Amino acid sequence: MRGWWREIGGLVLPAACGGCGRPRTELCEECAAALTGVPRRVRPTPEPAGLPAVHAAAPYGNAVRAMLLAHKERGALGLAGALGGALAGAVGAGTGPWGGAGPLLLVPVPSARRATAARGHDPARRIALAAAAELRRRGVPARVLPVLRQRRPVADQSGLGARERQVNLAGALVVASGARRLLDEGPVVLVDDMLTTGASLAEAARAVGAAGPAATGAATGLRAAVVAASPSAFEINRN
Repeated sequence: MRGWWREIGGLVLPAACGGCGRPRTELCEECAAALTGVPRRVRPTPEPAGLPAVHAAAPYGNAVRAMLLAHKERGALGLAGALGGALAGAVGAGTGPWGGAGPLLLVPVPSARRATAARGHDPARRIALAAAAELRRRGVPARVLPVLRQRRPVADQSGLGARERQVNLAGALVVASGARRLLDEGPVVLVDDMLTTGASLAEAARAVGAAGPAATGAATGLRAAVVAASPSAFEINRN
């Protein structure tokens, strides 16, 4: 219900740019441009074990940071299209020109149940759906496969360091048992709204790899994409 009221509210309340607060527009041209750079390979320092190759559309800061927070925490759901377009670019940078068999499977990293309930939506999943739609418009047969589940509660990640986040998330995710065979239908790209330490994506990659024989192919050559990553992850390029 909360998510539904936010959708209706976005239609009747005066809009302000999610990036800079400029009135009468949900996203101004300047802030939209911050999402349209060339996606790059990013790596956090330290890099957690098991982290797949990650591409990001933009550094996390200024307007990009404001847009992601507005979408995630303040219910600016109309920003999902622009954020999804940026994510689609990062996915494409990691996979290259499409020529594979089967659909490209975008597997979002799930939010904690408490966070999803408080926000009224799952930000990563919503952005992933927008990214899949954009990829299809570009001729890539993409779809979202929300098969990851949290099998135990985790602490709030804010304020935790890299090592603390890894410990907090270790073993927290699992592929839903009835969905394991779906991972074999095409190449898998793990997706999230942002990358800080890489702990969430590393845990998601572990869960996919541990899903069993049906996911063996999916775990091979696994890649990941995010809308934004910390500026330091952009500064260190060790391709």
